[in-house]
Amino acid sequence: MEALRRYVQSYVERSLTPLVRFLARLGIGPDPITWAGFVVTLFSSGLLLFGYPLTAGILFLLGSTLDLLDGALARLQKQATPFGAFLDSTLDRLGEGALCTAIAYHFAAAGDALAVAGTMLALLGGMLTSYTRARGEALGIPCTAGWITRPERVILLALGLILGLLAEVVYLLAVLTLWTSLQRIYHVYKALHSYN
Repeated sequence: MEALRRYVQSYVERSLTPLVRFLARLGIGPDPITWAGFVVTLFSSGLLLFGYPLTAGILFLLGSTLDLLDGALARLQKQATPFGAFLDSTLDRLGEGALCTAIAYHFAAAGDALAVAGTMLALLGGMLTSYTRARGEALGIPCTAGWITRPERVILLALGLILGLLAEVVYLLAVLTLWTSLQRIYHVYKALHSYN
């Protein structure tokens, strides 16, 4: 799964290279792109609250694509900094949390308590996936193992909104993100015990 993820990410980044170079020529730095992606994601969450899931899905995908641009732009302009990476990750979590909150409200307004619970589990699983990686890497253990990471979560959420399969996607994410968290916990456990 990791090899496939790296291949797809490399392909997407190569496809975006002309746009990244164009932005660099305009003198646009990575931080404004990071903030723009976050604002677009918040706007997509608002659109869902007002009952426009299709447009919300498209905008969420667009905002998340900007997330690829900022990193590539930082590397091209040699402006990659620890704070830039920290800001990017933090705004990613906030944006995803805002969308999941809007999804939970959407289901609550429809009286679907089970889907609200599924959304909360999917949000918890997504946060745990990121947290277990951060804690593992703080211990010096590379921790990218697992079936589903942020890019897959973004694609599934966007498809759920666009195709009208939001409840199905939320249940799938609840299972897969929690499973990925367990995979990472086990990966860190094995790595730490191999040192002893």
